[in-house]
Amino acid sequence: MTTTTLAVLVPLLPFLGSVAGLLLGRTAPGYVRPLAVLPTVAAAVLAVVVAVRQGGGKAIDAATQLTPTGSVPIDLALYIDGFAALVAVLVGVVATCVQIYSTGYLRDDPRYPSYAALVSLFTSAMLLVVYSGDLMVLLVGWEIMGICSYFLVGHYWETPEARAASLKAFLVTKLGDVPFLIGLFALATDAGTFRITGVLGAVARGELDHPTVIALLLLAGVAGKSAQFPLHTWLPDAMAGPTPVSALIHAATMVAAGIYFTARLLPVFAASAAAMTVLAVMAAITMVGSALGALAQDDIKRVLAYSTIGQLGYMAGALAVGDRGSAVFHLLSHGAFKALLFLAAGTVIHAAGTNSLTAMSRMSGLAKRIPDAYWTMTVALLALAAIPPFAGFFSKEAVLVAAEHTALGERTVAPAGAGWTVLVAGLLTAFLTAAYALRLWLRTFRGRGVEAPDYGRQPLAMTTVLWVLAIPSLGFGLTVTYLDDWFDGNALTPTVTTAVLGTGLAAAGAVITYAIWRTLAARTPVTAAAAQAPVPHVAHPDADPGLVEAEALRLPHPAEDPADPGRALLGPLHGPAADGFHLDAVYRKAFVRPVLAAASLVRFLDREVVDTYVRAAGTSAKGLGWLVRRAQTGNVQTYLSALLAGSVVLAIVAVALANAVAGA
Repeated sequence: MTTTTLAVLVPLLPFLGSVAGLLLGRTAPGYVRPLAVLPTVAAAVLAVVVAVRQGGGKAIDAATQLTPTGSVPIDLALYIDGFAALVAVLVGVVATCVQIYSTGYLRDDPRYPSYAALVSLFTSAMLLVVYSGDLMVLLVGWEIMGICSYFLVGHYWETPEARAASLKAFLVTKLGDVPFLIGLFALATDAGTFRITGVLGAVARGELDHPTVIALLLLAGVAGKSAQFPLHTWLPDAMAGPTPVSALIHAATMVAAGIYFTARLLPVFAASAAAMTVLAVMAAITMVGSALGALAQDDIKRVLAYSTIGQLGYMAGALAVGDRGSAVFHLLSHGAFKALLFLAAGTVIHAAGTNSLTAMSRMSGLAKRIPDAYWTMTVALLALAAIPPFAGFFSKEAVLVAAEHTALGERTVAPAGAGWTVLVAGLLTAFLTAAYALRLWLRTFRGRGVEAPDYGRQPLAMTTVLWVLAIPSLGFGLTVTYLDDWFDGNALTPTVTTAVLGTGLAAAGAVITYAIWRTLAARTPVTAAAAQAPVPHVAHPDADPGLVEAEALRLPHPAEDPADPGRALLGPLHGPAADGFHLDAVYRKAFVRPVLAAASLVRFLDREVVDTYVRAAGTSAKGLGWLVRRAQTGNVQTYLSALLAGSVVLAIVAVALANAVAGA
C-alpha cells in the first residue's frame, strides 16, 4: 500500500469510527467501546508508518481537484513534511490514550456513545488539518473542531456552567475565525491558489500584495484557536467539560491547530515585520500573564489550563522569531506531558469521588492513595517546569535559543526587538512556571484539606495510560539530536547561556515557592488548614459521572488557604490574577453590553413600531370585513335598492364631471 493511501486512511478511520459509533450507540451498545478505540489505534499506527516512510526527507505531495470553482480551484491535497508527520503521530497517540482512559473514566456515563463518537470526530478533524495541503480543506477540519469542542465542553449540559462554557468557547473562537476566513480568501486572491505549496511559492517570489493585512487577519484566528491574548479567556472556562476532553483539547487538537497552522505558513507571516512583532508581543503577554494567572488559581484544572496558555505562548514566541522547528518541537513535547497532567488530574477526581477535590485547598492524603497519579504527575510537572533531563527542558531551551539568536542578530527572519521580547518574557515565564508547578504539586499531594472517602484502586485502563505518557514526558527531549532533519535541518540543542539562565530561574522559582510554603505551613495549624468548606458526598463516578464533573461548579468558593504560597508570591496581583486580570469584565463592558443594548433597541423597534403597523393592518382588514359582513343581509330587495342608489350616485357624479369639463 502506498504512503499516500495510508495517509488518507489516517484521518478517515476515526471519522468512520465516529459515524459507526453514532449509528450503533443505541441499537448495539456493546460495539461502542471497540468503535471508539480500535479506529483511533489504527490511525495512530498508520501515522507512525507514514512518519517512518517520510523519514524527515522530501515532503509527500499529492492532490486531485475536489471541485471546479471557476476561479481559484479547491484541491483534495495532501502535504506531509517532517513536522506534519510527527504532529500526526502526536495526535494519534494522545487521542488513543484519551479513548482508552475514557473507557474507565466514563464507563457508566449514559452519554458515553455520543461522547466517544465526538472524540473520534475531533481526532479526525485535527488529522485533516495536519495532513491537508489545501487551505479550504484545512478550514473544514478547523471548523469541525470548533463544533466538536462546543458539544464536548458542554457534555454535562444539565449544569448552567457547562452550557455557558461551551457557548463561550464557541463564540470566542468564532470571533477569531471571521477575520481568519477573510484572511484566507485574501491570501488565495494574492497567490492565485488555495494550495499550501502554491501559497509558499508565491511568497518566495514576492507576489503577495498585502502581506501585513493578510498576516494580521490570520493571526486573529490563530489567537482564538490557540488561546493567545486577547482571545484566550475561553480556555480556563472550558474545564467544565470531562477531564479527558481537556487532555485532548490541550495536548493534541484545537489549541495546537493554531500553532501548527502558523508553522505551516510561517513564510506568509515572516513576509511582514509588523506581523512578526505583533506575534512576539502577543506571545510575551500570553506567557507572563497566564503564568501569573496559574499562580492564583485554586482549581487544579484551571491551573493546568493557564499553564497550557503559557506553553502555547512559548510556541507562538518561537514562531515570532522565525523558528518553526523549535515551536513544533515544543508542541510535541508539551502534548505528551500536558496530556499526562490532565489525565492524572482526572485520576485524582475519580479517586475522590467528587469534582470538589479539584480545589487544591481541599486536598489531603492523595500521594499514598493514588501512587500512579502521584508519580506520573510528578514526572509531568518536572517536564512542565523544564527541569533537565525531562522533555520540557529541551523543547523550552530550543525556543529560548531561537529567541537569543534573533535578539543578537544571528537570525534575521524577524526583527531583533521581537527576539528580545520573546527572550525576556520566556525567561520570566520559566521562573513563574516552576513556581506554580511546585505549588500545584505541594498543595495536591502534600495538602492538609478535608480528606474525601477512598473509593479504592483506579481502573487499569486509566493507570496504564498514565505510565505510557510518562515515557515521552521523561525521554522525548533526549531525541533532540536525531530530529534536525524533521525540523528544517535547524539544530535544536540547548546552549550554555540559555540553559544556565532558564534552569537557574526555574530552580529559583521552585526554591522560593518551597521556602514560602514551608514557612506558611509552620505558622498555620493543621486544624486551620483543614477548616475548609466540607467536601459533600457525591456518588462514586462509576455510578454517575455527570455528578463528578458538575459538583465543583456548584460549590461555594473555598475558604482562603493561609498556607498558599501563590498568594504570598503575587501579593497585590493575586486578586486580579485570580480573575484573569478582569479581561472578561472588560469584554462584558466593551462588547456584551453594547450588543445586548442594541438587541434591546431592535426588540423595542420591532415590538412598538413594526408590530404597530402590522397590528394596524390587521385591524383595518378586520374592520373592513366587518363592514362588508354587515352589508350581506341576504335580502334581494336591499341589494337592488343599493344597486339603484349607487347607479344614481354614479350618474350624478358623471354629469357633474361633464359640466365641469365643458365649463373649462
